[in-house]
Amino acid sequence: MEKFDVVIVGAGPSGIGMCSMLKDFGVESMTVIDKGKVGETFDKWPEEMRFITPSFTTNFWGHMDLNSIAVGTSPAFTLETEHPTGKEYAKYLRTLAEHFELPIKENTEVENVEYSNNHFTINIKNGSPIKSTYLIWAAGEYQYPDLNAFSGSQLCMHNSTVKTWKEIKGDDFYVIGGNESGIDAAINLSRMGKKVTVLDEKENPDAKITDPSETLTPYTVDRLMDEIAYDRITLVADTKVDEIKFENDNYIITNERDDSTYTTKSKPILATGFVSSLSMVKDLFDWHESDSYALLNEHDESRKTPGLFLVGPQVRHEDLILCFIYKYRQRFGVVANAIGDRLGMDTSFLDQYREEGLYKDDLGACGEECPC
Repeated sequence: MEKFDVVIVGAGPSGIGMCSMLKDFGVESMTVIDKGKVGETFDKWPEEMRFITPSFTTNFWGHMDLNSIAVGTSPAFTLETEHPTGKEYAKYLRTLAEHFELPIKENTEVENVEYSNNHFTINIKNGSPIKSTYLIWAAGEYQYPDLNAFSGSQLCMHNSTVKTWKEIKGDDFYVIGGNESGIDAAINLSRMGKKVTVLDEKENPDAKITDPSETLTPYTVDRLMDEIAYDRITLVADTKVDEIKFENDNYIITNERDDSTYTTKSKPILATGFVSSLSMVKDLFDWHESDSYALLNEHDESRKTPGLFLVGPQVRHEDLILCFIYKYRQRFGVVANAIGDRLGMDTSFLDQYREEGLYKDDLGACGEECPC
């Protein structure tokens, strides 16, 4: 059985970013494991999907590229594009892994995790177990779509299963979910001349909110406005889908809030989010009463299982959602500091990351709205 001080599960942006920092910090007994290859989640994005956050090479002006996850790197420089596709961003992550010579075990799938005597045993499917003192969960959520959002949701096509919108057959579609992924689906279908109705649960989708985790980004709004001009997209707010049935070659969608129905011959598109990879280690965390997110301490560590840390888009502190790369990367230094302190390392080394936006341990000012 291999033993490490630190094991990171997931070789996406949070896992690669966290490993890059820990290696720079001087942690030697460490490995990253992933059930596929580095950045594989991004290979699975629809061909037309792009990053909603823009990339600029601004490192030398004191600001990291918004889509960067390691000091001194920039997807804009590496990829020469402002809004990378999934495959392009996967290339950036693999470039980092190779350049920094990160210790990564690809095609290593976690079966389950056991915790006893202050150590973790990570059982590997068709492989030998791996033991660690600290475990960083960075497995993300895109490969774990929520397929049970409501009765009949299995009749839908989840947006994460689409390779390219060009392959989708039909002329009139209903998209369930009015957040980024739902609107992106509507935009791409409209560009192919399809009629699209987006059913949005929010009562007021036009509300101005600073946090892009809770509203559409300017990049998406711009693209949406361009398509709305062609009168192919209809937005229906305050619609909570309760059930979908398939009868007489039609999909019948029922709105829970007023019992209205919508009928279409095209398979509805489900854009209601993901259940996340945390379902694999759910028992090692305490959960919010809503059961929607794991409860963490000030080190982004499980309140139930000491030594188990969470990084990536699933990190949440009450009303603060850290789901975008430029947001959750700010907590890398917090996790590195906690682990380094327990390993007896000089954590003052990590202070340099504060100026890079990779070490934010005070969330007191977060969540404030812009005055104008």
